[in-house]
Amino acid sequence: MSLDDHPTVRAVRARSSQPVRDLPVSSELIKDIARKCGADDVGIIEFDRAAIAPQRDFIRKVYGRTRSLLAIACHMNREPVRSPSRSVANEEFHGTYDHVNETARAIVRALDEHGIPACNSVAAFPMEMDLPKIMMVQHKPIAVEAGLGRMGIHRSVIHPKFGSFVLLGTVLLGCEVDALDQPIDYNPCLECKLCVAACPVGAIKPDGGFDFLSCHTHNYHDFLGNFTQWVEKVADSKDASDYRARVPRTETLNVWQSLSFKPGYKAAYCISACPAGEDVIGPFLSDRDAHFTEVVQPLIDKDEFVYVIPDTDAEDTVTRRFPHKKVQHVTSGRHTGSIQAYIFSLSLGFQRGRARGLDFVTHLRFTGASALDMTVTIKGKDLQVVPGRHVGEPALTITADTQAWLRIQNRDLELADAIDAGLVSVSDAKLFAAYMRCFPL
Repeated sequence: MSLDDHPTVRAVRARSSQPVRDLPVSSELIKDIARKCGADDVGIIEFDRAAIAPQRDFIRKVYGRTRSLLAIACHMNREPVRSPSRSVANEEFHGTYDHVNETARAIVRALDEHGIPACNSVAAFPMEMDLPKIMMVQHKPIAVEAGLGRMGIHRSVIHPKFGSFVLLGTVLLGCEVDALDQPIDYNPCLECKLCVAACPVGAIKPDGGFDFLSCHTHNYHDFLGNFTQWVEKVADSKDASDYRARVPRTETLNVWQSLSFKPGYKAAYCISACPAGEDVIGPFLSDRDAHFTEVVQPLIDKDEFVYVIPDTDAEDTVTRRFPHKKVQHVTSGRHTGSIQAYIFSLSLGFQRGRARGLDFVTHLRFTGASALDMTVTIKGKDLQVVPGRHVGEPALTITADTQAWLRIQNRDLELADAIDAGLVSVSDAKLFAAYMRCFPL
């Protein structure tokens, strides 16, 4: 039988209508399908939107036929998220993330029945752990562009109706649509700074600054880096007694629980405390003091472990503002696989408190594999990184073998050993120590 005579081919060719994907599709049709499948709010943007240019190549790796992006939001139940019992809050997070993924999958199935090609991305985990960029589709900028809210100072999207109590997803559409959405014209964030007050590591700054490293180290302690650290402690332990000396019992149970019931967020208090959003703000407007007493204060008062890198702004915050909380020293757990990744990490891990009073320019020169020059300027709480060239008059110069520097960042090589071996050289030891304190490992 020839291909032309195959029953499947004959049936498809007998259809007289043109495939829907060759024409702009009704955006209202797609949105109606999305809402019926479980999305609480939706918006659509074109794939060529300038604001998402940095992630286009990654989106193409997920679905190469992408021509439009459908952003979806599903709202969480507020009171469980506000509970000081994080097991309750985490169940709400996990349940809603599952709902986002199930909704996106249902949307793709329904669109397929209408002849509209689409691919659902992942709301959060699993991610591409073997790639430098593990999250291929960044939902927040897509949601903002699609009119689902604006970023608050806590770095989460605040929906105009549901406030911070939303989780996001994106469906990649293999078609163009007849109408596109735009960002909303105001920010629902009230700038009340309750997220600043509630954050146990001081990651959210009153002036809008954000310490990503401190947030990641504590809130995501049960994710990613901590697991690798735990495995290494198991491998290094001589026997059960040595293991117990290295790892507190609570940490062992945390790892077990994460593997059995999904990893839990240690805080996310910024979302819990947030009163923004039309459906959320009522009690806050009626009695702000009561909102603080009933919602924020229990999070502040909670007796808990707070995970910090030693000698960081986060450790200062806990000991100064939350002396009743227990500091647990950890490392960042991150892996820096390239000099480009190191450059990217600088702004994420910059410790503004450690930079207080500093004002100097550093020229870095990486040699060997991936040779590169770069300039880092620290001026108080301000950081400027210029990759690819040296700018200005340096007070500090650092010359390092590229691979050795990456091994230092990953804690596979002691800095002192690298200096002794001539793999790293610096012009001023005191300034170099100050530089390194601004970017903890």
